[in-house]
Amino acid sequence: MVKLMIGRAGSGKTKKMVEVANQSVEAANGNIVFISKDNKLMYDLKYFIRFICMNDYPHITNSDEYIGFIYGIISGDHDIETIFIDGILKHADFSKADLPEYIRRLKAISELHEVNFVVSISADKNEMEGVDLSGIEIIHE
Repeated sequence: MVKLMIGRAGSGKTKKMVEVANQSVEAANGNIVFISKDNKLMYDLKYFIRFICMNDYPHITNSDEYIGFIYGIISGDHDIETIFIDGILKHADFSKADLPEYIRRLKAISELHEVNFVVSISADKNEMEGVDLSGIEIIHE
């Protein structure tokens, strides 16, 4: 399943995402991964959560490479239950125009590998042109 946290910058998406990630540890049967642009949130997360800082991977520069990176994470740990991706538009060279294909691919990965994704996006729902929201849960607006 893919869940989106959408809303304007400064609307509390990151704080909510950290809360949801920390709460998910209690009921998780698998591993939890949290991907962020920088290290700022590392100590806000419970130590059971695998934290990945994208600044450590500067050669991931577009959505195709980012999807490949996601596949690499999953192939390295078949027990991943949920991957949290904070502020995807801040990673690499992502733009709102990349979102329809990116979300479509996350949905396919989720179904194929039984991994849940929670992604925060600094945009309003009406700015998500072309994104197929069917089967996606919106957990923040």
